[in-house]
Amino acid sequence: MTKDPRRNEGANAKWHDLRLRLCCAVSQSRLVATLHVTPRHNGGVPDVVESPLEVRSVEPEQSTRDDRPWIVLVWNDPINLMSYVTLVFQKLFGYSLEKATKLMLDVHEKGRAVVSQGSREKAEIDVYRLHEHGLWATMQKEDSGQL
Repeated sequence: MTKDPRRNEGANAKWHDLRLRLCCAVSQSRLVATLHVTPRHNGGVPDVVESPLEVRSVEPEQSTRDDRPWIVLVWNDPINLMSYVTLVFQKLFGYSLEKATKLMLDVHEKGRAVVSQGSREKAEIDVYRLHEHGLWATMQKEDSGQL
C-alpha cells in the first residue's frame, strides 16, 4: 500500500506555507485574497493569516454585441396537419385565426415561417414550447437579407 504524499504522517513532517488564491470576479473587478496556512508542530489547529484584499481592475472586452433580435422559425414537416399547426400558433402566441392561418400557409408553401422575434431568452422559450407541441422549430439572429 502506497502512502498518500498529501497526508500528514506525524509531527515530524515538514510543512510548507500553503497559499491559496481566491479569485472572484465582481462586476468588472477581480478580488484577490491570499491565505497563508502555517500548521502547528504540536498537532493543533493551524494558524491562518489572511493578507489584505486587493482589488484589480479588469479591462472589459471589446463589445462585439450584436443588437439584432432573434427570430423563431417553424419548418414544414410531413407529420403535422395544417389545422393543428394553426391551432398551435393561436395557442402559443395568441395570434388571430387569420394571422395563424397565414403563417401556417407560409410554412406549408415556403417551407418555413418566422413566428416570433425578440431576445435570445424569449426565442429559446418559444422554440422549446413549439418542440413540446411536436413542431420543428429553430432560432437564429435576424438577417433581413436572408428571409
